[in-house]
Amino acid sequence: MWETITGIISGTISGTGMGGGTILILVLSIFLGVEQHTAQATNLVFFVPTSISAIIVSIKSKLIEWKIGTIIALSGIVGAILGANISATLEVKKLKRYFGIFLSIIAVYEIYSLIKEYKKSKNTDNIKEK
Repeated sequence: MWETITGIISGTISGTGMGGGTILILVLSIFLGVEQHTAQATNLVFFVPTSISAIIVSIKSKLIEWKIGTIIALSGIVGAILGANISATLEVKKLKRYFGIFLSIIAVYEIYSLIKEYKKSKNTDNIKEK
């Protein structure tokens, strides 16, 4: 049951382009007790069909910049091979630590972006009032 709920939530988040795999890895490793390497590998299997679904919708909506997307995809393939080899050699404890650091950096960036956007909208509101 939890696997189905996790899949639906992660798939929905992935469909929006925000990285539902991050949620999937957290749920698998923390709440379902799956070992970190296995959770990350499971995420990769999850990623393929959800990505294909999102790509189809994005193609139909004409939202893809093909030149940029192709360069990023090819570079991503190289990075994925490197990352998978690095991940396979790391101890679970180190892999969890690096994943936590990665999530922390993303969280700090998102908070910074929200504060920056809030300040920008506040300044715009002040200008409109004058």
